[in-house]
Amino acid sequence: MGSITGKMPALLLWLVFLLPAEAGAGEIISGTESKPHSRPYMAHLEIITEHGDVASCGGFLISQEFVVTAAHCQGRKITVTLGAHNVKEEESTWQKLEVTKQIIHPKYNPFTDLNDIMLLKLQTKAKLTHAVGTVSLPTRSTFIQPGRVCRATGWGKTGLQKPGSDTLREVKLRLMNAKACEYYPFYNYNLQICVGNPRKRKSAYKGDSGGPLLCAGVAQGVVSYGRVDAKPPAVFTRISPYVPWINKILKRE
Repeated sequence: MGSITGKMPALLLWLVFLLPAEAGAGEIISGTESKPHSRPYMAHLEIITEHGDVASCGGFLISQEFVVTAAHCQGRKITVTLGAHNVKEEESTWQKLEVTKQIIHPKYNPFTDLNDIMLLKLQTKAKLTHAVGTVSLPTRSTFIQPGRVCRATGWGKTGLQKPGSDTLREVKLRLMNAKACEYYPFYNYNLQICVGNPRKRKSAYKGDSGGPLLCAGVAQGVVSYGRVDAKPPAVFTRISPYVPWINKILKRE
């Protein structure tokens, strides 16, 4: 108990960071605006929380019927917008679809945020266009290693005191070893990825939760949580261990 108690202040900080009303792990800091519709798998989630608040998260399309996001992005009602670049300016490319089922990983733990992954079943199938498409997932045996540089994308906050971004943004982030995430008491190297060089001010932040970590065009991670002060690294759910579960749901549903 001694070591856990000693880490409680930090733990409480990042748990606050995860509250759905805060939209989870936030926005892209020190990134650049994406080329419009260059990430056709990106999904913007508008969430009505259990308390009736409005929150937002990211997600990504893996089939015409399913979007992957973070489990902590769950809510009373979720509406998914596909084909968006600027979420405040509706375009003909938009497809606004209701979520008919939120399938949270059975081992998701909201206290430790382990297994922070969820599948959203869309009420109607997405139409695949130049602006709406799917992204590949890794195989079960893939284990993406530290040192790689990948990209996170989202509409989250661009700074601590700044609002969420209207336009999709992306940032290059280095994958770190487990030691770089020892600040987080429940970090699990086998189930999570430590993302972002602590010496650089680049990160996902509030509003980016549920968005993908893209490595050579493959979605290897899901934005999960980070520090309230946005200092990297942040923690992403590692997708590869969940591929069998995802495939099972896609076949069953």
